[in-house]
Amino acid sequence: MRAVIEVQGLHAGRGGVPVVRDLDMDVEEGELVALLGPNGAGKTTTLLALSGILPALAGRVAVLGTVVRVGATARLARRGLAHVPEERCLFPGLSVDEHLRLAGVRGPADRRRVLDQLPVLEPLLDRRAGLLSGGEQQQLALALALARRPRALLVDELSHGLAPRLVERLLPVLGRLAHEEGVAVLMVEQHVQAALRVAGRAAVLRQGRLVLQGRASDLLERRQELEAAYLGDDRA
Repeated sequence: MRAVIEVQGLHAGRGGVPVVRDLDMDVEEGELVALLGPNGAGKTTTLLALSGILPALAGRVAVLGTVVRVGATARLARRGLAHVPEERCLFPGLSVDEHLRLAGVRGPADRRRVLDQLPVLEPLLDRRAGLLSGGEQQQLALALALARRPRALLVDELSHGLAPRLVERLLPVLGRLAHEEGVAVLMVEQHVQAALRVAGRAAVLRQGRLVLQGRASDLLERRQELEAAYLGDDRA
């Protein structure tokens, strides 16, 4: 397998002040990696640097074989990178179907492919996005990314504001996308246990630095070490 997302010695932040420091990680084709950590650890900053929205202050970031430069977001999207931000970024006055068409869905077969993965949206095609529940809006935001047939997908807090039962239904969609369609998926997630159950690997950031990483199934068994990584215990 080849690395689709490559991060080497990344320092990134706003206004020249690094929030993420000396980060090394990668995501391979067909792999789902969970990026975990407490609030303010630098998880969202990492995704923004991968998308070319924030500059890399030092180090190297490459996605789909292209070195990421700030402002290269549109070019990365054309190469196959999709980013689902924590803010859903929808148009309240447009319907679900209009959103899908704006995202490039063309014809019944293409629409069927997206709706089979997120069936809750099918009866809502004519409903305006502003009238959807939080969970429905989050699924629409994910559908817009899937509509583009991404080769690499960044997902920031898909579960934000959602009930645990909905989180348990949504996160496996990302797992299937990786395992069945070969997409490289990097997801930031606060529901740690749910994330570790669907991810192949996981990495924990604290204060901008990588403090723990490994196979997700192993980290599920290393609960005390995982908690120590979050809390700042030097034994992590």
